[in-house]
Amino acid sequence: MDYLKNAIPSQLVAERGSNLVVINPGSANIRIGLATQNAPLIIPHCISRRTIGANQAPRRNVQDQMLNSQVTTAQHVEREKAYDTIASLLKIPFLDEEVANTYSRKMARIEGSNFQSSKKDSAFTWTYVFEKNSNSSSTFEGSANDDASQELADHQKAAECKEIKVHGECRYKEFVCGEEALTISPTEPYCLRRPIRRGHFNVSQHYPAQQVLEDMHAIWDWILIEKLHVPKTERNMYTAILVVPETFDNREIKELMSLVLQDLRFSSAVVHQEALAAVFGNGLSTACVVNIGAQGISVICVEDGVIVPTTGITLSFGGEDISRCLLWTQRHHQTWPPIRTDALAKPIDLLMLNRLKESYCQIKEGETDAMVVVHSYEDGMPAGTHKTRLTALNVPPMGLFYPKLLVPEVYPPPPRTWFSDYEDMLEDTWHLEYPRRPDMDGFFPSINSGLPVWDNYLVFTTKPKKEDNMGLAEAITKSILLTGRIELQRKLFCSIQLAGGVALTSGLIAAVEDRVLHAIPSSEAIDTVEVLQPRTNPAYVSWKGGVVLGILDISHEGWVQREDWIRSGLYVGSSRKFKDSCYIQAQAMSYMSS
Repeated sequence: MDYLKNAIPSQLVAERGSNLVVINPGSANIRIGLATQNAPLIIPHCISRRTIGANQAPRRNVQDQMLNSQVTTAQHVEREKAYDTIASLLKIPFLDEEVANTYSRKMARIEGSNFQSSKKDSAFTWTYVFEKNSNSSSTFEGSANDDASQELADHQKAAECKEIKVHGECRYKEFVCGEEALTISPTEPYCLRRPIRRGHFNVSQHYPAQQVLEDMHAIWDWILIEKLHVPKTERNMYTAILVVPETFDNREIKELMSLVLQDLRFSSAVVHQEALAAVFGNGLSTACVVNIGAQGISVICVEDGVIVPTTGITLSFGGEDISRCLLWTQRHHQTWPPIRTDALAKPIDLLMLNRLKESYCQIKEGETDAMVVVHSYEDGMPAGTHKTRLTALNVPPMGLFYPKLLVPEVYPPPPRTWFSDYEDMLEDTWHLEYPRRPDMDGFFPSINSGLPVWDNYLVFTTKPKKEDNMGLAEAITKSILLTGRIELQRKLFCSIQLAGGVALTSGLIAAVEDRVLHAIPSSEAIDTVEVLQPRTNPAYVSWKGGVVLGILDISHEGWVQREDWIRSGLYVGSSRKFKDSCYIQAQAMSYMSS
């Protein structure tokens, strides 16, 4: 303990972080890196696999696209009402109100190569999906260069390979990971897979559990080899820290542990919750952590370095829903170019919308517009460039407080029947509905009774409550009020911590403070709300917290060794179970307060 108090943080990281790999998986991205790195690699958590007979109908470019749905008439009406409510708050015209023609909305296609674009206006290029028929390291390479010459070279290579592949000199890559997987042309024989959807394993009748786990293994193994340069032969010298979302079920965490210890061959591993890691990553001990991810939001309170499990709330919408709402808003105002943009079926279009959202969306009063460059991606053709003026750019992020504007139902979470299936490999159980009592949550039902996933498993004994129609302000307020103690409630209302990439949205902090203050019931003696300024980039603060927790954990009492996991797993009476960091709180808090 004295050593921890006297040691310099950089010295601790250098001494104890060289063999620690911190992994923070999410629905859209995975944040992963060595503890010695200042920031993690943030890589799209997806893989595109080559399909056999892809030209035969029916063909899917995205594995789980059959789960998506269309906006219903009732949802459209509710969306328009939500827009008008937001418009009155932001002091902008209502949805169908005639706008004073203070400027002419012009749209034009930009031809030629004279247009000088910045990074945020540059187009994505189609991934080069061929490799030579040799044992080369180019198997995993994609189109990393965004300039026009590289794009032309890739098209020429693709044409050449298509001509000579019949002679056996070129072949399709078996799979492509990361951003390159999102920018594969729809004409190529590939299908995109996302192993995690809306905070859960993306298991459905269209995407079996075995494929989900195999895809996750391929993505993580590719990152370790190609990005972190940690080969399989050396992984027994590394340990893994899993920073998992609060939405994960016990079985999902168990599968991740098997993936890390058995398949990826790390010597040992430990699990930490995202919210707890976010608090440590920001140098705090008590906070209401609001993690706004790409496909979901989790709200949970932390007191003195300990999760308060009864305060957990999850919302099934996030940053990608804001991007889709941006597209709907511009199309309604007729500011979007007449191009085929499909955020659900064309991953490259969602990439473009995410970039526009991050660059131009903000929360502030008054009309907000900007001249932007929009790209069209037709099948296999170079990107088309269109310059236009987008309007109402402050409306989509306000959907966090009015989720009916986002219509997250078009991208629903995966069905949870697989969790109740108890891995019955002989019967087709997809058409069955299992009745579940509320007190059976977290159990696998058998014929007459339920069996606990793990006895004495402490992290997720109470799962976060899922709220479908609740906005962000109401979720924060409800979570804090569930603590039940007025002194703690006052402290938490003044210690709200925003995490996730959406937390970087300009004006969001002020909007959260204002909306939460209005959401507090008048009967509560609370009149101050404050969102803490981030000390670490919110996009990877949970990963940074995982680094802190791993380096300060000297005793390793909560860690699971590879041999123990493979031989015995976790069993009653074992001294090694996943803990909510209970063995390292005293060490960490003593170090952080010194």
